[in-house]
Amino acid sequence: MYKKGHYGAALLAYAPLGTVTLLVGFPNAATAGGIATALLATVPDLDMKIPSVAHRGPTHTVQFAVMVGALLAVLSLTVAVTSDVSPIVMIGSTVFGFLTGSVAIGSHIAADALTPMGVEPFGTDGPHYSLGWVRAANQLANYALLGVGLSAVATGAWLAEALGAGM
Repeated sequence: MYKKGHYGAALLAYAPLGTVTLLVGFPNAATAGGIATALLATVPDLDMKIPSVAHRGPTHTVQFAVMVGALLAVLSLTVAVTSDVSPIVMIGSTVFGFLTGSVAIGSHIAADALTPMGVEPFGTDGPHYSLGWVRAANQLANYALLGVGLSAVATGAWLAEALGAGM
């Protein structure tokens, strides 16, 4: 998929996490998580700018998703520690950071699995996944995925508001 499709896939994957975060009363974290997810959505494609790194290679794996999640968890924990919050909030922030980073990269891998080229999410020794539904360059598919992702986030925000979490 292209950028717009990856943004949509990331927002679609993040919507449940963002909704729960709103429901438990952390609207700033939900917003920050959505922004972080969108910013990370195309990070795996940086492999195209690195000589001798195969496109849809190491940056399109579960291991990379876990690594990015771990980095975001450390960043979240650092912010929580410097904010003088309770231990429960500190743990929640760390878990939220890990999930946000992992979901962002995982959504990229899942979106690329929709294409004929597919992905090897467990590395070159693992299975190859390709649904072959749409070509990465299919503008209709990319815009549709973006629309679905934006709709999912908007629906989650509406649901949280309707259930009284507020924003």
